[in-house]
Amino acid sequence: MKNYNIGIVGATGMVGRTFLKILEEKNFPIDHLYLFASSKSKGEKILFRSKEYVVEELNEDSFNKPIDIALFSAGGEISKKFAPIAKSKKIVVIDNSSTWRLYDDVPLVVPEVNPEDVLKHDYIISNPNCSTIQSVVPLKPLDDAYHIKRIIFSTYQAVSGSGVGGVKDLENGLKNIPPKKYPYPIAFNCLPHIDEFTDTGYTKEELKMIYETRKILHRNDLNITATTVRVPVMYSHSVSANVEFDKDFELEELVNVLRKAKGIILMDNPKENIYPMPIIAEGTDEVYVGRIRRDFSVKSGVNLWIVADNIRKGAATNTVQIAELLIKNQF
Repeated sequence: MKNYNIGIVGATGMVGRTFLKILEEKNFPIDHLYLFASSKSKGEKILFRSKEYVVEELNEDSFNKPIDIALFSAGGEISKKFAPIAKSKKIVVIDNSSTWRLYDDVPLVVPEVNPEDVLKHDYIISNPNCSTIQSVVPLKPLDDAYHIKRIIFSTYQAVSGSGVGGVKDLENGLKNIPPKKYPYPIAFNCLPHIDEFTDTGYTKEELKMIYETRKILHRNDLNITATTVRVPVMYSHSVSANVEFDKDFELEELVNVLRKAKGIILMDNPKENIYPMPIIAEGTDEVYVGRIRRDFSVKSGVNLWIVADNIRKGAATNTVQIAELLIKNQF
């Protein structure tokens, strides 16, 4: 098997370090690794497969190196500036920011859902929003089977989705130290406020879920609404999805559709108190689905509870899976 040169932008961040962990776990075919971060991390040494790599400061010349695929997780402004530079060098960028997600010529990919889109790239591929990723994994097979008419998302998102600052706010809040990242304490609290508010009254996070779900499922006509909430959980997002279909369904059949789908672990036995929780999903790559029940308020509706590790499946793992798709198809 051919080996590839991989670059990581934001290598010392929470997601960047998880990239390295997952690349190692998956025994990804790497010839050489190039690690980039901001000036404050320049010179830091990171061990990968028993070899020590030195972190370089990201600059306009960083992509003059023989890199095949670059994994980006350093924020929108960095992606906006440096992804086009990498593209000009014929380096395929897989970007974790929201910068490129809704561009028509940039694929937005969840490998279990729309793997065929990966080869439509023009050297930039977007990794979707973390809550969107875990939601579309079960929604895709249900859309194929029953054709979704409407979705109502309510999310319960972990503080790690805000990076180190969110984690510290929760840790400090438990010690009665005021928050720095969030406008209010997150300890013992819930904040119905993720990302900035827009003139519509929706936050940018809520709009991401709406527009990204439509794009990934290739359903621009899909009616979707969302409320996203930050909760005092360290890792793993939870999503309540209320889904209405055009076709009727037998509940047992619907459950079997999910049982057979890729990337899903069913945990749905309420009599035994078996259902997905963040502490179960943390540190894993699967999407957990449970609390599956009819919505009696509409003709053909179902409620789903969907949980996944936001740093792994919601970010780093999905990115590496996209890279695996690229090399499988010899991009």
